Amino acid sequence: MKIYGYKREDGRFGIRNHVIVLPTSVCSSETAVRISNLVDGTVALPHQHGCCQVGADYEQTVRTLIGLGKNPNVAAVLVVALGCEGIQPGVVVDGIKASGKPVESVVIQECGGTLKAIGKGAEVLRKMVQQASLAKREEFDIGDLMLGIECGGSDATSGIAGNPVVGFVSDMLIEAGGTAMLSETTELIGAEHILARRAVSEEVANKLLEIVDRTEQRSISMGVDIRGSQPTPGNIEGGISTIEEKSLGCIYKAGTAPINGILEYGEEPHSRGFFVMDTPGQDIESITGMLAGGCQIIIFTTGRGTPTGSPIAPVIKVTGNSSTYNKMIDNIDINAGKIIDGGVSLQECAKEIFDEMVEVCNGKLTKAELLKHNEFAIFRVGYTF
Repeated sequence: MKIYGYKREDGRFGIRNHVIVLPTSVCSSETAVRISNLVDGTVALPHQHGCCQVGADYEQTVRTLIGLGKNPNVAAVLVVALGCEGIQPGVVVDGIKASGKPVESVVIQECGGTLKAIGKGAEVLRKMVQQASLAKREEFDIGDLMLGIECGGSDATSGIAGNPVVGFVSDMLIEAGGTAMLSETTELIGAEHILARRAVSEEVANKLLEIVDRTEQRSISMGVDIRGSQPTPGNIEGGISTIEEKSLGCIYKAGTAPINGILEYGEEPHSRGFFVMDTPGQDIESITGMLAGGCQIIIFTTGRGTPTGSPIAPVIKVTGNSSTYNKMIDNIDINAGKIIDGGVSLQECAKEIFDEMVEVCNGKLTKAELLKHNEFAIFRVGYTF
């Protein structure tokens, strides 16, 4: 089994070779999109944030932007700023430079307006894309792969087939020396004590319990019941009755490996193995956090069906519901419903998904990529001032 990717200056390998246009704030997001539209082979990451943020909320957004630029799937980065926003371009540029990859900035106010900034940005991007196009894939060890695990639109089959089979895939990757990451703290509520037993230390176990409590406290501080959004209406219609029931199904995605550490949103792991990242249950914001943490690929389970993709990483869709697979065959890559209605074992289906993951690493496009699903959003933990 061979995996090929693009070796980066920091020693990591990308399985895609994107040149991204990264706005520092909402004020420069539209300009970033217009620059990207002029140069083939680029992707913009527009967002609503970057100005009038303070404290941990500001730090998290900065960490996420830098982490996205450092992601191994990114070959080069053009940072686009207005010039007066809270997150200054130099902070993001310097953070990405630590990875050794090409990164430049365009500041709208310094250029003299959007038209001049677009012209300058397109010129820089053209050079970046030409240089990135010269990169050749090299063989790398599967132990250098970092997998992000996500679920969305869960139903009763998710905890029976879709999530358990991905847990097997996670274990297979870790046994091969790789790294896997569980997300969605909201969907650990009621099952956190079970996961905590697998922590490699008391410190890690306590940190896991802390992030779950932190999530619950956010809801309490707003004076609302989290059960108003979890489970979602779709989850309930699909047969999930409580947040605890949803969480017990969700944690099957974690397989059986020891938990090496708990990561803040967008934080990079300190070693290989299995990690839990503190992200919301909202799928797109959760995926963004794992990509900022360095994941090159996402496996996404869904019982109800969802088309969600990513601008910089392939997203492999798996469903445990054969009806959903047949209904949304344009969006879903693997039918794990065969475990329930086709007599296929968890191990056999896990091997199919693992083999698919290797093919996608080697260049096969997922259905989300083919349909240009580039959903993107950043999780925030504070108010805008």
